[in-house]
Amino acid sequence: MSAFPTRSLSTHMRQTSNAASSTGQSPALVARVNEKRAELENLKELRDLSAAVAAQMEALEQKLATLSDGTEAIALVMNNWHNVLRAINMASAKLPKPKTEESAASEGAVLLPQTLVRIPTEHAPTVQAHADGEAQEE
Repeated sequence: MSAFPTRSLSTHMRQTSNAASSTGQSPALVARVNEKRAELENLKELRDLSAAVAAQMEALEQKLATLSDGTEAIALVMNNWHNVLRAINMASAKLPKPKTEESAASEGAVLLPQTLVRIPTEHAPTVQAHADGEAQEE
């Protein structure tokens, strides 16, 4: 006994010719098959478009998450501004009063505001180069 079913060649040929003749005799069946093929193609196209939309939605979700994180950071900074302004006001109240404009003008000096905070600038070129490098990567 073999593992494969055996059929005589004449039986196989008869079934093939019957299928061909029945297909030729039924144009409604051919039309229905063609209709189903077109429907299958449309469904495949719909599947591909749905996958593209899903990918775009995932990308949008990631961008919105980034935007949300950035918004939270900005909200924290905005909440701290009243403390910063209050500190500047307190520091300004303790500074000695500058010369009057008339006496400064007669001496030829330009009036500048008092320095409240000293920021070291020795690392500024390195920080700027690093920021420029990150901007170019994006």
